[in-house]
Amino acid sequence: MTKSGLRSRRKPLSSVASHVRGGWTGRARVLCALCLIVWSPVAASQTAAPAALSGTLRDHLKNERFDIVTSIRGFPIGVRDGLQTLFGSQRLDIAEPGAGFQAAEAIGNSTLPLRRLIAGGCSRDHHCLVYYERGGGTRTWLVALFHWSPAATRFEWGGNARGGLATIEDVRNAVLAGAVKGPATSW
Repeated sequence: MTKSGLRSRRKPLSSVASHVRGGWTGRARVLCALCLIVWSPVAASQTAAPAALSGTLRDHLKNERFDIVTSIRGFPIGVRDGLQTLFGSQRLDIAEPGAGFQAAEAIGNSTLPLRRLIAGGCSRDHHCLVYYERGGGTRTWLVALFHWSPAATRFEWGGNARGGLATIEDVRNAVLAGAVKGPATSW
């Protein structure tokens, strides 16, 4: 075959571009839109906590023994991912206990995380309690309860707590006493 014969079999570039524009790219856009419609309610339901701790979960937590977690990296990856989803951030925006964060005196230092872990613990039956403070204009203290497994992690409950809780046992007792009020408006 001659060079001219090869050229005659090729589609003009404009015809290929129109196929891409209307073909796969258009289908990909529709597929992305459908995924957003289907998965948005699922993602929202994972971060929406009931206002009150259920009686069943309260009874379960009464007998729960939490092993202390002293670092963010000590939590299972599913819990860390759950916190990131709860925070609505691109990265896990929480400092280690005792580290600097955007407390009232550090407002404007955007290099620091907005939150700081105070106490945490995980049980043998895969519940994790996370107690942290959130800085910014007004400091708040929050508790989040997750149920995790290697297959999936679920945000079960959480809310606003008082400051000054020092240990995971203090946090568990505050939850059981009803001193943690949910749901929180800002995590």
